[in-house]
Amino acid sequence: MKVKVVSIPVLDQEKALTFYSKILGFVKKIDLPLGDNRWLTVVSKEEQDGTEVLLEPSPIHFEPAKIYQKALLDAGIPYTLFHVDDVQKEYERLLALDVKFSMKPAEMGTVKIAVFNDTCGNNIQIVEML
Repeated sequence: MKVKVVSIPVLDQEKALTFYSKILGFVKKIDLPLGDNRWLTVVSKEEQDGTEVLLEPSPIHFEPAKIYQKALLDAGIPYTLFHVDDVQKEYERLLALDVKFSMKPAEMGTVKIAVFNDTCGNNIQIVEML
């Protein structure tokens, strides 16, 4: 069994694509129309054959997904996490691009983490293995 696609609920697919590609540096992999929405995935530019992130418009069409997403955001809980080589460096790069962090870089045991708002309804955690 392999993980090929993971989804992140987003309120606006186009806004999400802009944030995930222009700010975070992901690369668009698949963009197929599906009625009013799209099957829209991005991948790490370092691993373009790796796991795809589906920018899923589920909160728009499924009220329980919207409630769940908002509850996580309001509680400050990250929806998912992304690995980075250097949390401090990525934190500074994203701060310079006006990304809003709810948690500055902090060491926690064998990892360093930080949490930011993806502007699409989610808190995202970045993590560095120490």
